[in-house]
Amino acid sequence: MAAQTKFRGTATAIITPFKKDGSVDEAALRRFVDFQIKGGVEALVPLGTTGEYSTLNMKEQQRVIEIVIEQANRHVKIFAGAGSNNTAEVIEKTRFVKQAGADAVLIVGPYYNKPTQNGYFQHFKAVADAVDIPIIVYNVPGRTSGNIEAGTLLRMAEEIPNVAMVKEASCNMAQVMEIARNKPKNFSLLSGDDALAYSIIALGGDGCISVVSNEVPKEYSHLMRLCLKGEWTEALQLHYRLLPLMNINFVESSPIPVKTALAMMGMIEEAFRLPMVPITEPSRAKLKKLLEDLKLV
Repeated sequence: MAAQTKFRGTATAIITPFKKDGSVDEAALRRFVDFQIKGGVEALVPLGTTGEYSTLNMKEQQRVIEIVIEQANRHVKIFAGAGSNNTAEVIEKTRFVKQAGADAVLIVGPYYNKPTQNGYFQHFKAVADAVDIPIIVYNVPGRTSGNIEAGTLLRMAEEIPNVAMVKEASCNMAQVMEIARNKPKNFSLLSGDDALAYSIIALGGDGCISVVSNEVPKEYSHLMRLCLKGEWTEALQLHYRLLPLMNINFVESSPIPVKTALAMMGMIEEAFRLPMVPITEPSRAKLKKLLEDLKLV
């Protein structure tokens, strides 16, 4: 595998817009890609958790990836999701991601079947052996009920050449520090939590795969660049300004709040696929007031 330029910055885990009939809103998706690029993010991540990949069939997943890559037109990097708890299926999806022209693939730790630490390692090794594309390991124990431990992740980074980044969403700062202290030089440590990205970059991280940048790509990517330049005082002011929005995006299961916010902002229709449902009225009122306070609506 050819040497990869280390990624640093903001990658938006983009939403998948739906129409009221439940179909993918392709026109809205194209507009949204344009909005993100104009906002200055360095990468887009279709089909992550925020993109509701688990309720899209394989054909829809492939179409979303194709649209995002085509619309982005190489202006930003594309890290496409290929999640599943079935290793053979992940390999199949990853082959498509590479063929479509993505820059890297985001692969979540297998969920429900609860692998051992060696099971996680062998899962990612099997994908890397089958498809030559940079891999982002996505560790999100709150979703998968299993943690890819720092030792396992560092072993992957050292022994599997394709493993180029981690989206670390364990919220375990001791684990984050172990990764930051011991990771290879060209390996990217990306926060999987908007509110912790400031701290993770201060500890040696490289950026964030972000939810809040769906709503405020310009402001959040600026925040990440300030952090990466070590301009901590200005960055902290912006961090605290955006923190209520970062937090309210998880007041109910994501991506319910962020998609509701984007609908209030006039960017998409407010439409979900089960088991996601509309936001509750108390949360809706809080979200609307916050968007007004931030002058986003």
